[in-house]
Amino acid sequence: MNCENSEKWRFTMCIIKKIISITIITLLPFWGLAQQKVMTLDSILTRIKQNSPQLLQYDARIKAVEESAKGAKAWMAPMAGVGTFMTPYPGQMAEQPGDQGQFMISLEQDIPNPIKLNARASYMKSKAGIEAQNKNVSYNELRSQAKKLYYEWLVLDKKIAVLQQNKDILQTMKKLAEIRFTYNQGLLSSIYKTEARIGEVEDMLVETNSKIQENKYWMKGLMNVPYDFDFTIDTTCQVKYDMTVLPDTAYLGSARSDIQRMNETIQSMKLNQTVIKSEAKPDFKIKFDHMIGYNPHMPLMYTLMGMVSIPMAPWSSKMYKSGVRQMDYEIEAMKKEREAMLNQMSGMSFSMKHGLHTMEHHLTNYETHILPALKKSFETLMISYQENKLDLPLVIDGWEALNMAQMKYLEQKQQYYQMIADYEKQLEK
Repeated sequence: MNCENSEKWRFTMCIIKKIISITIITLLPFWGLAQQKVMTLDSILTRIKQNSPQLLQYDARIKAVEESAKGAKAWMAPMAGVGTFMTPYPGQMAEQPGDQGQFMISLEQDIPNPIKLNARASYMKSKAGIEAQNKNVSYNELRSQAKKLYYEWLVLDKKIAVLQQNKDILQTMKKLAEIRFTYNQGLLSSIYKTEARIGEVEDMLVETNSKIQENKYWMKGLMNVPYDFDFTIDTTCQVKYDMTVLPDTAYLGSARSDIQRMNETIQSMKLNQTVIKSEAKPDFKIKFDHMIGYNPHMPLMYTLMGMVSIPMAPWSSKMYKSGVRQMDYEIEAMKKEREAMLNQMSGMSFSMKHGLHTMEHHLTNYETHILPALKKSFETLMISYQENKLDLPLVIDGWEALNMAQMKYLEQKQQYYQMIADYEKQLEK
């Protein structure tokens, strides 16, 4: 009895271990999915804005410009010198005691015009605004990339659901075909044809999952997170765009960062023009010389001189006057370029908006007419096949028509989402 009870106990424990093992293996994939961090599009964009090195470089450049502007008001370093003054060459006799020469110490300092310093500092500060808009331009590009990857992932997730459903349908068709073949009511070729279609669907599932992984790694790079950081997207996300926006030149002029960059550039060019105009202002210099005679009976002497430049002289004023006129032409050219860009952007935006309306109508037609009709047709064929009123090849043809329509619909859905991302990039939203 003891041996029998011991065997029963071992057998029971073995069964329990197997049940636990099977339970763990079954729940492990779901546990892994539960550990994944679900990230919304806004949270991904926030990480990109905070962590992307492509954007952080502009913060360093802005600080560099600000530091450079702080030094724009600095004076030139003073000059100091020592030497002899009015000293006879060796071998020559001095007729008077005062002809022996003097030892001289010299100090010299340039005193720049404060108007010039202020103009130069303002011009240097204006470059920070250009770098800030460069950052916004780069962020708009990265945001558009992230949106396209996110939207594509949404469509790929829907595609996996459709493919899995199709696989289940094909497996059901295969089982029915095998049963019919057993009772000599079906052909063996129908079973192989269905099995081939199942293999095709499985290949598409592998390809779709692989594409999702590619998008995930690309988005990790944009967010600058470790590649072992696992996440998934919010599949309940509804992709919409603001239909009320009127993308005219007035709106784009205030919204587009590249236009704002041109505005900052024009302002910087005007400040540079002010720097050139300030060249008409005089600069100053002060010089002090202290002389000690080699003859001890000679008195100590000094020279103190104040000097001023004369930039209004005709032979020197040509340089800054021509520079001012040159900047006038460059500013005018930049304004014309800005006007041309706004006109082109506005036309493109209205065209993209019209394309979105057309695509919406096309997708609605698929959702309300094409796909429901093909589904009903396939369901009718499937019922007839189950009632042994139809051969399997006709059912497979009906399934292929439905499958092709579903895939085409999802491809156009993805194209629609990409159009939204491009349109929002155009509006910088």
